[in-house]
Amino acid sequence: MKKKLLFIAMLFFITGTALAQKITVTGTVTGSIDNLTMPGVSVRVSGSTIGTSTNKDGYFSISASSAAELVFSYTGYKTQTVPVSGKTVINIVLVSDISQLNEVVAIGTRSAGRVKLETAVPVDVVNVSKAAASTGRLDLTDILNYAAPSFNYNKQSGSDGADHVELGTLRGLGPDQTLVLINGKRRHPTAFVAVFGTRGRGNSGVDLSSIPTAAIDRVEILRDGASAQYGSDAIAGVINLVLKKNTNVFTVNAGYSGYYDPAFNSGKSVVAGYYPHAGTIDGKALTVDANYGFDIGNNGGFFNITGEYAQNDKTFRQTHDTTTSNPAALPINPYRRANGDGSGKSGTVFFNSEIPLAGTQTTFYSFGGYSYKPSDAYAFTRNLSGRPERFPVDYTKSTDIIFTTPDGDSYYNPIIQTHNTDVSFAAGFKGTVGDGWDWDLSNNTGNNKFHFFGDKTFNASLGAYKTHFDDGGSEFLQNTTNLNVNKHFSKVAAGLNFGFGGEFRYERYKIFAGEDASYRNYDATGAQAAGSQGFPGFQPADEANANRKVAGVYVDFELDVTKKWLVDFANRYEHYSDFGSTFNTKFATRYKVTDNFNIRGSAGTGFRAPSLQQINYSNTFTNVQGAIVSEVKIAPNYSPITKAAGIPNLKQEKSKNAGLGFTYKPIPELSFTVDGYIIKVTDRVVLSGQFSASDPTLDPSFTNALNNLSVSAAQFFANAVNTTNRGLDVVIDYSKTVGANRFKVLFAGNFQSMDIDKVNYPAILGTTPALQETFLSSREKKFILASAPPQKFTLNPEYGHKSFTVGTRFTYFGKIDLLGYGDGSTLTPTVPTDDGSAQLADEYIYSGKVTSDLYFSYKVSKTTRFSLGADNVFNVHPDLAYVKGAKGWAYNNEPSGPFDAVQMGGNGRRFFARVGFTF
Repeated sequence: MKKKLLFIAMLFFITGTALAQKITVTGTVTGSIDNLTMPGVSVRVSGSTIGTSTNKDGYFSISASSAAELVFSYTGYKTQTVPVSGKTVINIVLVSDISQLNEVVAIGTRSAGRVKLETAVPVDVVNVSKAAASTGRLDLTDILNYAAPSFNYNKQSGSDGADHVELGTLRGLGPDQTLVLINGKRRHPTAFVAVFGTRGRGNSGVDLSSIPTAAIDRVEILRDGASAQYGSDAIAGVINLVLKKNTNVFTVNAGYSGYYDPAFNSGKSVVAGYYPHAGTIDGKALTVDANYGFDIGNNGGFFNITGEYAQNDKTFRQTHDTTTSNPAALPINPYRRANGDGSGKSGTVFFNSEIPLAGTQTTFYSFGGYSYKPSDAYAFTRNLSGRPERFPVDYTKSTDIIFTTPDGDSYYNPIIQTHNTDVSFAAGFKGTVGDGWDWDLSNNTGNNKFHFFGDKTFNASLGAYKTHFDDGGSEFLQNTTNLNVNKHFSKVAAGLNFGFGGEFRYERYKIFAGEDASYRNYDATGAQAAGSQGFPGFQPADEANANRKVAGVYVDFELDVTKKWLVDFANRYEHYSDFGSTFNTKFATRYKVTDNFNIRGSAGTGFRAPSLQQINYSNTFTNVQGAIVSEVKIAPNYSPITKAAGIPNLKQEKSKNAGLGFTYKPIPELSFTVDGYIIKVTDRVVLSGQFSASDPTLDPSFTNALNNLSVSAAQFFANAVNTTNRGLDVVIDYSKTVGANRFKVLFAGNFQSMDIDKVNYPAILGTTPALQETFLSSREKKFILASAPPQKFTLNPEYGHKSFTVGTRFTYFGKIDLLGYGDGSTLTPTVPTDDGSAQLADEYIYSGKVTSDLYFSYKVSKTTRFSLGADNVFNVHPDLAYVKGAKGWAYNNEPSGPFDAVQMGGNGRRFFARVGFTF
């Protein structure tokens, strides 16, 4: 009997040893549609960190035990789990699943992730590679504008630097009210502050264009307030960029695009001699990117690196006719002869890496990159007959800058150049200790430098010999250290995930002055204007070097009360060294009514700390009249001028938000998500209008302070506005594969409205209706309300057959109305009619418009794919912005005049072609 027991024990030992012994498994992965091998497919051992990916020929090799399971996954295909069962060769055919209905998302949860249709809050997932391949749009911000329902973006033009950054908005709020993460870690914002002629005036957001699209696997957009989970800025939601991890595959993509706009190209105007212009196709753009990843070690380590180069030319837009009787005609544009988008170049390198440490349950990870973007954009035109003081007395020496129009007048077009340099590096360790306690310790550093230059311009008081100026700029550094700990308790109810952690953040903001000639006055008589025309340089008095420290802690519970009912509860406390503390909480829940119908809702509080940029921004314009030198100043929050105006220290913006919605998947090919929301924000930070030292209605204590400092006018950042956003997001996704045919229809819509509930006027600056209008004008209120159209929805039908795909995209932008400056004769903006018979509201109505995109792609071979198409194929433009009957005041609004940056923008039709190679 003992011998039998010993034999059985030895048999089990030998069998177990055999099963535990690792073998090398190889194989090839092909796609079900075209039977071509698939590079870049993720292959991992289930329940471990061991993994690899297929090479350019679809081949893989991995070490696994005989009893292990291999998991094969690739974006756009169904994940397959295959037992090894002692086999050394496993060939796989992946089945297309273009709907991606069951994507697991990491944003909005600290557990291992949930299927996006079963989360407690709405999350969009954008496949960046696929989205970029079907459009000529270059930047991630522009791509997301047409891919996510409540994300909005408008390209600015002639806006003192806003031309050179890409700041988007979520759910109609400001660019700085959405938190951006990379691989779940906080991304630093730009040092740039939007102060003139822009949406999001007074804001500094994250410039998504500094991250190459080729480095991004997908974008997760959490459409719900999440300050209690992630901290400051997450009032509207969170955007998480997930970087690529694939290895052994080298991809190269090249794209070319250009605008063909016969309706408004300046070169087609009957008065083309008055305007600079390019060719029939302008705004030409070229992009080239490459991505490669290689394995590190034998435990699933990788290093993935991306390089990208892009360049784009200027666009030039004006009306073609000046005939008074023609409704589509306008007078000659006297303010912006060179009207359109700026030009630029960019070079970017980004990497992502993970290295499991052998013999441990710990992984070292890192990611980061470098971006350099020099840009060039026209400022407002200077004309001799209108403002001769802006010309040097010897201006005729600069024949390469001055041009004369057919009417004999002389002009020059100052150029604002920027050098935008961005660098970031994140590193950390993550692992598991004890009884399933997961931990993640990281440090993330980012720095952005935004440097201004003036080119082809003058300091009129200096003379004509100098035409290029260093205008100074700003720099922002952010360093964030995080510790996150999670533990899943499977025996608590139907499962509990408990998370807690802390964060320490250091921030520093600098303003550095330009060269003397960029701001100084060299003419004691005051006859000629001082400073670089277009963008006067930052002065030594504007310089800043401020920093602050932020410490925060959070606790997070995610409980499956039953298999049907999920509850999330999060709390977060943060302390800022410059303004104080804040505590925020969030509750979210989801209930599975049936297996395919879920109801979800959330409620919580949020906050956005005033940025160091808003607290410390300072810019001074020198004004000389009759030998009297004075200054027009944007005063920092700590300035004696600001205190004299009665403006307190900036504090956090506070929010309350609630959402309610459902997800429904009646059949495997079709899903619906509908989510309503309300977001109330108090104490929003805005930039005020300019208050004059000569205004007799102002408190003498304030005007005396201005006069004592030789400041003729000043404006300020202040916690001034309370708003309420209400909206509804709808996403309908249908996709079906029948044999070699693929059918897909995606509808994504956002319907929203915003109300300004209250304006918090400082006591000194709000004593009369006129002062209240100066503090926050009716015009500025319209810009706040127009951060997103009241409706925007996209319908994207697509058909594919084997290697061929054709698709269209219809995008509707709802009606928007804005106000001009008016002629100054009335409290709210009005302008006189052309015949002088009446005053009309200086209001611009942009009716709802639909743009149509068309694209084709073809996979020529397993290594080559080609795509081409047209964005805005029917050349649709926003309505021209002018008051009917008052054409003489048509250019009395934003820098682009009648071509304001609304809806789809003013550049018109764009053709594009792309080619991609996989090796």
